[in-house]
Amino acid sequence: MRTVRQLLAEKPAEVFAVPPDAPVIDAVRLMADKSIGAVLVMRGGELAGILSERDYARKIVLQGRSSADTPVRAIMTAEVVTVAPDTTVPACMQLVTERRIRHLPVLADGGVVGVVSIGDLVKSVIAEQQVELEQLQRYIAG
Repeated sequence: MRTVRQLLAEKPAEVFAVPPDAPVIDAVRLMADKSIGAVLVMRGGELAGILSERDYARKIVLQGRSSADTPVRAIMTAEVVTVAPDTTVPACMQLVTERRIRHLPVLADGGVVGVVSIGDLVKSVIAEQQVELEQLQRYIAG
């Protein structure tokens, strides 16, 4: 079974974050520039929350707030679901499904070491299933 550590090794190590006092518009610009669906909210080196496109849509757009005048801390998700590098892909899939979330920050030694998305998880599951399918086909043909 693959682990989060293995997924992180296959992707760029860069983690995108904003401070809690940044205006929401800065976080949205960062997400747009990097083609990502969420940014971490970091207070110094500590994870303070996560801000997703869903947070923006529900807490800025639908409530008629100004993204230029609203600080990230006002709309971020503060109770962040995190995983460790040794967490398995199936365990992560269960978390994102049950919690209805799309991003899992990865913590090790008290700090953020990466983020895995539902896309990373699905890609991994598909790759693993493809390997199993090929093995079964070789077995049947052999």
